[in-house]
Amino acid sequence: MDLQLDGKVALVTGSSKGIGEAVAKGLAQEGAIVLVHGRDRAQATRVEQQIRSRDGQAYVVTGDLTVDEDVQALIAEGVALAGSIDIVVNNAGGSGAGEDWSNTAPGSWASVYDRNVLAAVRVITALLPKMRAAKWGRIINIASLAGMMPPAGNPDYSAAKAAMLAMTTSLAKAVAADGLTVNAVSPGTIHSAKLDMKFREVGAQQGVAVDAPWEEVEQAVLPLFAQVPVGRVGTLEEIADAICFLASPRASYITGSNIRLDGGMLPTA
Repeated sequence: MDLQLDGKVALVTGSSKGIGEAVAKGLAQEGAIVLVHGRDRAQATRVEQQIRSRDGQAYVVTGDLTVDEDVQALIAEGVALAGSIDIVVNNAGGSGAGEDWSNTAPGSWASVYDRNVLAAVRVITALLPKMRAAKWGRIINIASLAGMMPPAGNPDYSAAKAAMLAMTTSLAKAVAADGLTVNAVSPGTIHSAKLDMKFREVGAQQGVAVDAPWEEVEQAVLPLFAQVPVGRVGTLEEIADAICFLASPRASYITGSNIRLDGGMLPTA
């Protein structure tokens, strides 16, 4: 399927590693011009160079999304490098210090909310006027299954991701008549470098060799972490594929949605 992304410009926040990196590479492979964002220019440049080595188009923009001036500057730089920004994937954020209800503090909640929700709001409000004027735009917010199925720990993170889901629905309604779509993607258990390391540590405690094939580690350890009906963790490429489709003209009738990529973990009844 041709996703018709050739020449579209996409800003992917927090794309110097992890999910954001996979999304940036996926969009570039589909023909989009990608603005790779991070706070560490060297890391972002590594992703940019890998995209260019595969004949993709990419540029690096850096800045702290919790600082208004940084957001304005990186968007201005991105427009100067690539032209109008048609697509934004609000991926930057992350959890806090791993607090639970025995030690959580309001300051931690404020910090996590700023890095996740307000960072996305800063980027969106900076891009919205030109998207509306162009009568086309795609806004995709990376939430989390934790926003709908919060665990006992990290309550600040779950609350922030739940807020992103509400924000997505509100914005989708506000801009639906302007040719813009706004959707959220909520990953469940995904095979990131961090998860791979954790699974191998736990697997070693279960007698699985640290350097065992991933499938063996996954089979032994996944049931200890989560009950995933499909019986495996998701991949970064699967997240990227879903986002590429939502970013494309092919998905013009999908807005205000939350696409769960959780292998069926969330109870539906």
